Amino acid sequence: MPHKFKIVERKGGQFGVQFLYNSEIMVWSESYKSKSSAQNCIDSMKKNTPGAPIVDLTKEEEGSGYRWEIAGSKDGQFYNRFVASNGETMVRSETYTDKRNAIGCAESVSKNSPDAAIEDES
Repeated sequence: MPHKFKIVERKGGQFGVQFLYNSEIMVWSESYKSKSSAQNCIDSMKKNTPGAPIVDLTKEEEGSGYRWEIAGSKDGQFYNRFVASNGETMVRSETYTDKRNAIGCAESVSKNSPDAAIEDES
């Protein structure tokens, strides 16, 4: 399967989550102190990304609950982030020059995360 989650080791004995299509990292998480917290991020994404609304902050849209947000960067590009119901960002993407690519990335993660394999590279 070309879509997968990876648990990766980060500096200081911490762990991170990546969601990939083939070998391209689509979104990544903050660093977690424990591997179980990284696994919880994956479990939550698998459960909550399908059907999550996409809120375009560049159009001053607002959202609540689990959601994708499309945001603008300082250099005029766009990125997405998946936000938990408590308002915390779970993962974010790279920046894109075209907003449609940021939206497409969010849609692809939502569609493919439930069945994505998990690799532990830590």
